[in-house]
Amino acid sequence: TDLPYTADAEVSLSYDEIEVLRLQYEEELAQSHITVQTKFNYAWGLVKSPVHENQVEGVRLLQEIYRTEPSRWRECLYYLALGYYKMGNFTEARSFNDLLLSWEPTNLQAQSLASLIDKEGYVGMALAGGVATVGTLLIAGPIR
Repeated sequence: TDLPYTADAEVSLSYDEIEVLRLQYEEELAQSHITVQTKFNYAWGLVKSPVHENQVEGVRLLQEIYRTEPSRWRECLYYLALGYYKMGNFTEARSFNDLLLSWEPTNLQAQSLASLIDKEGYVGMALAGGVATVGTLLIAGPIR
């Protein structure tokens, strides 16, 4: 397939690379005609960014493309899942990734991302369980 493996998608673009995408996007925005490819490229770059606000904006742009451009749903599903994963929203990440896998069960990128989502989800549940246990012990201790 032509989507990068999850390990490749974790690599951020440089500030200069994102800036090039942003300038192209803003130039087209100023002309009141943003091509789907320019919007997608900018969203993709933002999702790959380590900056949370960029990831949020990238996901927003990808959702717009997903809703309006059926021909781009496949790419959008993967990068929406990746964006939510990077933001720590594993429920949404799993939803979008599962939708992609329901259409393309052999998609290696989606399978790889599913493993990462599941791994992080389990770690998160374990941490939450540990915090709840400690909290219970702290509350129960003085009650005795």
